[in-house]
Amino acid sequence: MGLAKLKPYLSVENYLIGENDGEIRHEYIYGEVYAMAGSSDRHNRISFNCAKKIDGKLNPEGKCQVFMTDMKLQADSETFYYPDIFVACDKPDRYFRREPILIIEVLSPSTESIDKREKLKVYRQIPTLQEYAIIAQDKMSVEFHRKNEDGVWIKEMFNSAEEIIEFNSVELNIFLSEIYRGVDFQEI
Repeated sequence: MGLAKLKPYLSVENYLIGENDGEIRHEYIYGEVYAMAGSSDRHNRISFNCAKKIDGKLNPEGKCQVFMTDMKLQADSETFYYPDIFVACDKPDRYFRREPILIIEVLSPSTESIDKREKLKVYRQIPTLQEYAIIAQDKMSVEFHRKNEDGVWIKEMFNSAEEIIEFNSVELNIFLSEIYRGVDFQEI
């Protein structure tokens, strides 16, 4: 019986050096790196619609900022992700942030199980995080996780264009129809 080949461990420091100079984005999870794939037009449209609404709501002189796709989030000491959208209010680092209040992931076939299980579990451990939205791109559906005043995470589902999601972390109410503006479901 052969032995399994071990993957070499990459330190956080070496990951950050390589990632800051590289052209391809990689997520880092406990010493291993995973290349990021490109996104579809639907994925991009949904991300843009959300980021635009959130950015328009944030105070331009305030400390909170919205980030898309290319900004890393340090979820814990050994994990770095590239959320589709997130809002952070912490002191800026040039290449990553640590204290998000809101994270949004737009589902892709290759990332759906990771976004709904692994990232959900890791993100909910971030003390500053208040809300996590998981948005489908093949149908109008948002899985929304919110931490209540007691620190308990509550899950809500939204599936209708007339429904409004209350993003309390950024004081924004948004119709599902606004999230999916310009998205054609006929081309699936």
